[in-house]
Amino acid sequence: MAVGGDAKREEPVSPHAMVRLALESVERLARVQALSPTAMFQRACLLEQTGQMEEARLQYLELLELEPGSARALNNLGNLLLGVQRRAAARELFERAVECNPRHLDSRANLGNLLVKQGELEAARVQFEAALAIDAAYRPGHAGLSFILGELGEPELAAAHRARAFAGHAVVIAPYRGERPPITVLELVSVTGGNIRTDEFLSDRVFQRVIVTTEFYTPETVLPPHDVVVNAVGDADAARGALEGALRVVERLRESAGDTAAPVINAPLAVLRTGRCAVAERLAGIAGVRTARTRRLAKDEVTADRLAALGFGFPVLLRAVGFHGGEHFEKVETADELAEAVAGLPGDAVLAIEYLDARAVDGKIRKYRVMFVDGRLYPLHVAIAHHWKIHYFSAEMAKSAENRAEDRRFLEDMAGVLGERAMAALSEIQRVLGLEYAGIDFGLNAAGEVLVFEANATMAVVIPEKDARWDYRRGAVERIFKAVWKMLGDKAGVLPDGPAARGAGPS
Repeated sequence: MAVGGDAKREEPVSPHAMVRLALESVERLARVQALSPTAMFQRACLLEQTGQMEEARLQYLELLELEPGSARALNNLGNLLLGVQRRAAARELFERAVECNPRHLDSRANLGNLLVKQGELEAARVQFEAALAIDAAYRPGHAGLSFILGELGEPELAAAHRARAFAGHAVVIAPYRGERPPITVLELVSVTGGNIRTDEFLSDRVFQRVIVTTEFYTPETVLPPHDVVVNAVGDADAARGALEGALRVVERLRESAGDTAAPVINAPLAVLRTGRCAVAERLAGIAGVRTARTRRLAKDEVTADRLAALGFGFPVLLRAVGFHGGEHFEKVETADELAEAVAGLPGDAVLAIEYLDARAVDGKIRKYRVMFVDGRLYPLHVAIAHHWKIHYFSAEMAKSAENRAEDRRFLEDMAGVLGERAMAALSEIQRVLGLEYAGIDFGLNAAGEVLVFEANATMAVVIPEKDARWDYRRGAVERIFKAVWKMLGDKAGVLPDGPAARGAGPS
């Protein structure tokens, strides 16, 4: 090292560049001799880290021809396939990995996480408990059990596992597999659920995700440099504690960085104001909008007399707090059905929701979904059915060419289908919510008013199945993805080409 001060200062090599250099070294070796199984695995991992997924897949397959029982190769190939939505193939690989090496912890955790996504909670529990029997300190095992036990009605045990998984480990840096330097996203999440689905938006071929579990954030937590902050905690009813933690993170960042703090998408304070009760009140005064009277009540408060005093009649909708699908959501026609319906819902409180009849003259109910991205409206779908509890996956769409044709018209001409009054109402709803990313489910009445069913940040943009019937929907989904990517790039100031140019996108 020079002492006189005239030596040139060397710039540190970035992690991305180090991966490239390591791959070049392995490739040079491969040109002069056959790679050992260890070197083949290393090459496959490096190819994956640099975004060369097809080459990585082929290398894993070549390795498995030599070592069919390599749990680490089976596991990594399973993860690679899971990343392109090939869940059945990924599951088979994870199961083979566990069979070949029952002590391979990551294979058990990945299999457990996939089983959770497929709704097989008890089977997933077996995998996580087996992993912890091998290593009682294995944090992914504790994290998996914390979620499962919460869903299975064991909150105290879930909380104990949650603390083992995340206390002192509030920051997790996800793998990055792109070919170019990444856009670094500080992603704020809840460990108990209520998060926005960001996996498809934040492709690991473009974005380096630094995940912060907000419930376990402390002022001493070190947060790495980042380009943009994404608050992925979207449920103000079920994840209020996580949102308050996210607010502390954002405030801390502003205190330390001042005017140079990274921009925030979906500020926690704005999301905190989007609980179902709050949204129903905030949107009620907008011209052309009808919201459902909504009240949160302890279960023992839900009586016919109490509901009548609050202005509810029958039928009335009862919903468990924190659920956004059709589960734990009941339509109660008469007072005689009330007690049984309440008893069947989980939790200590329920939401009583006024029933808004969206049935049209043809007897069908239509539920429209429009996404709000950075100040603009994007149609996602209209679900059509004859029953009141309507979701796109359970609506009368797959078997009805007529309904799909109507969905297509909505996607191609939203303003023409909805009308000027509804379009103006939607624009004002977006402004009132004050979120960069959100969505709304709604119906229309005969007067062209928007009947608000739900409006918040948790709306999912699901990629259509690979079926020709849904080809007409792909353009609408792609436009939403591109809008989100443009927003992230505009906020971060480092996205001149866009994720699609880097090989990332809805598939």
